[in-house]
Parts: sequence; structure tokens; C-alpha cells
Amino acid sequence: MLKKVAVVTGANQGIGFAILKGLCKHPYPGDVILTSRNEQAGQIAVDELKKEGLTALFHRLDVTDRESIEKLRDYLVKNYGGLDVLVNNAGTSFKANAPEPFAVQAEITMNTNFFGTLQASKILLPILKPESRVVNISSIFSKDYMSHCSPELQAKFHSKTITEEELVSLMSSYLEAAKVGDHVAKGWPNMSYAVSKIGVTVMTQIHARQISAERPADNILVNCCCPGYVRTSLTGPNAPKSPEEGAETPLFLALLPASSQGPHGEFMSEKKLVEW
Repeated sequence: MLKKVAVVTGANQGIGFAILKGLCKHPYPGDVILTSRNEQAGQIAVDELKKEGLTALFHRLDVTDRESIEKLRDYLVKNYGGLDVLVNNAGTSFKANAPEPFAVQAEITMNTNFFGTLQASKILLPILKPESRVVNISSIFSKDYMSHCSPELQAKFHSKTITEEELVSLMSSYLEAAKVGDHVAKGWPNMSYAVSKIGVTVMTQIHARQISAERPADNILVNCCCPGYVRTSLTGPNAPKSPEEGAETPLFLALLPASSQGPHGEFMSEKKLVEW
């Protein structure tokens, strides 16, 4: 019987590292793979876990690089016959005082948080084994900033029939508008991070519907969640939650028992369903 395997993207630090560490401590009944863009940082994180008697494997992954994702997919298929748990955590954000122009911040944020997560999902979801769990790290900003979207955009994002192609078109139109600087005039929030996470939340709902339609008997559960305001290198030391506390909801979703029929296609915070 093939060994189970869990993958956490962007797991060398912050919430991603805390999620991965939580899987190791549980312990997850299989291998746990820590991925990051920077190989040295990833190896350092794996060594840090070893000091605590915890074991994780490292595999390089850059969600903005298709070839990098395909290499991980091929490795998972060869060694495990597929994938059992995927936590899409890799992401980025700019501090309020970041010197980069808004257009640059928008492009980097969207390409990593939304387009990168989407690309990783499209390549890795087809190799999910039955009873797999997918957790996309979103943000409460994806809910809160919906009110900053025009009524037309809100209707599109809340549609139960929106397709992946339609979502990509919307996210692309935001990015183009942000580069020009007329995104607010076109009904978008003035915060690329929030827009990227709106995309992640809607993408989660779309992928959940797709998997239910294509593999109804496999009981694969796809959800997204907000870890909360967590102390990281980006948020600083004054955030109320530790990374370990921020990892609680992602871990709850990643470790849903095989018998669970839900949640599926949901947004969760503090282990509770949030009406999005």
C-alpha cells in the first residue's frame, strides 16, 4: 500500500511552518513535505524540526514557476502514487510603508497569491487520492473587502455558477487596471492582497464543485480558511495570534477524518463556517 503524503507550500516560516510542524506533531500518518522557493531556507526549517525530534522532507517549489510545480507533481506520483493533503499556503504581502509602486505590488501579490495558487492547484489536484484534503489559505479580507467591490463585481463573485475561466478573467482585469491606476474607478478595492484572497476563496468554491462533479465517490474535501491576525515577519510582533494558533483552523481542515462528508467548498475561521 502506498504511503500517505501531505504537502505544505511556502512552509519554511510563519503560518506555513506552524501548519507543517502541527502535521509532524499530530503525527500525520505518512510523510510531510515542506516546500519553499528558497532551498537553503527550506533545509534550515527541516533541520530546525529535527532538533525537536520531528521529521519532514524538503522539496523545492515556486508556485509561480510551472516547471517547479510539475517536478513536485512527478515526484509525488513516483514516490506516493499521488497526494493526500495539500495546504496551499504560499503567498506574499507588502507592508503599508513598502516603497514599491502600487502597480509592482499588485503584480507580485496577484501572481503569487492568486495565479500561483491556481497554477499549483491545477497541476496538483488531478493527482489527489480518494479522501484527500485541500486547504487554501485565504483571509478574512476576502470577505470584508467585498463591500469595497462594485455591486456588479460582488454579484459575479457570489455567483454559484462562476467558472474558473471567468474568475481568471476578473482577476486579470483587476491586475491590468491596477497597473494603469484606475482600478478603484472600475469598482475594485484599493488593496491587492484583499483582491488576491477574494480570488482564492472563489477559486476554492469552484474547485470544490468541480471535484464533486468529476469524482463524487472519492470524498475529496476542498476548503479555504482565514488563519487570523498572526505574528509573522510581515505583520510584526503585535499581532494577537501566535503562528501555532493561526495554524489551528488549517490543521483542522487538513486532518478531517476519512469519514467526514464536509465541510466542502467552505470558508472557515476559528474552526467555524463563515458565510462569505
